Formats: sequence, structure tokens, C-alpha cells
Amino acid sequence: MTTVEHLNRVTLDAAPPPCRRCMWWQAAAAGQRDRFIDQIEDDFGPWGKVYRDGDEVIGLIQYGPASFFPRARSLPAGPPGRDSVLVTCAYLTDESSPWVLQSLFLAAIGECRDRRLPALEAFAHRYREDAGLHARFMHHRTIFPSDFLRDFGFHTHRTAGRIELMRLDLRAIEIAAERSRLDRLRERLAVVNPVPVVHPMNRNGG
Repeated sequence: MTTVEHLNRVTLDAAPPPCRRCMWWQAAAAGQRDRFIDQIEDDFGPWGKVYRDGDEVIGLIQYGPASFFPRARSLPAGPPGRDSVLVTCAYLTDESSPWVLQSLFLAAIGECRDRRLPALEAFAHRYREDAGLHARFMHHRTIFPSDFLRDFGFHTHRTAGRIELMRLDLRAIEIAAERSRLDRLRERLAVVNPVPVVHPMNRNGG
């Protein structure tokens, strides 16, 4: 049985080993990991998702307010927006299930939208057309294929060479209402072109 759960202090113990003590995005010593967890759980709550196949975690995604990840301020194409939730990294362990990353992104988008957060951002890379599955998705990813993010409705906010900062306006997402939330996230996520609607009474600023 597969499940998607919150990433928090408890589920982190089952995460892939490289993820349990990593502080690269926080730009701090590994010994401060517990302090980071305390702060982000108090201010934001769970800071990602884990994907389980039975008892085994085969995928993980980390995200949170951009202010919690100071390393992002100095990356090419940065810094992320102050209002954004930043997807910092993901880890996949099973090459036979690359779609796990899609499920994790859908869960992240759905949760952040439900919480009425304004935007999700992530760093991306324009890979060569001949780049394989392993290079694009497997193991530790701190930047994501730009075409993969574009499929979810992310657009390029800023570029630096082949690196992009991509942004998804969560206020522009419309999710079909007739299914359960989990089914909606996995099956019918559509991004609406964010063109402002001008009502007749507002045409003259009234």
C-alpha cells in the first residue's frame, strides 16, 4: 500500500539517510538540525512530504517558507520571493517509479493551496534533450527539470544561464470539486491563465 505523509520530526527518521541530517539549504552546521526543525514546525508546520510503499520510504520532498533556506538567496537566478514557499529538494530511491516525484509535487501544491499560501517556487535546470531519467530525477535533486515544473503550471521568473527560478501562483489554480481531495490532486489539477477578470462595475475603477 502506498501513502503520502507529512515530513516532520517523526517521519524524518524513516527518510533516506542523506536527508536525515542534511543542512545544505539552511547553510548551517549539521548540529543545528534540531533547532531548524523546532523553528519551522512552530512557524509553518510539516515542511514536506514522504512517499511510502508499505513501510519503506521511496520518495521525499522538502519545502517551506523561503526565509528558512538562506542558501537560496545566493544561488543563480535567486533569490526566491519573500512571499513564496520554496521547494528545496527531493529524493527518489526507486528508478522503476519516477512518477513518485509527480505525486509528491501534487501533494505539495494541493496542501499549500489549501492553506491559501500565495506561491510555490523552485529552482530548475534546462536539461539537454538526451538527458536520461537518472540525471533528471533520481536520488538527490536540489534543482528540477524546467519542463517537468512547467507541466504543473510553473513559469520562469528569473534565469541565469541554464538555471531558472520558476514560480507557480497558487491563487491561479482551479481544482475540480466533485472528487475527493486526494483524487483531485492526482487526476485533475489544472492551472488557469491568471488574466484578471474585469467586472462591469469595476471598469471605471468603481
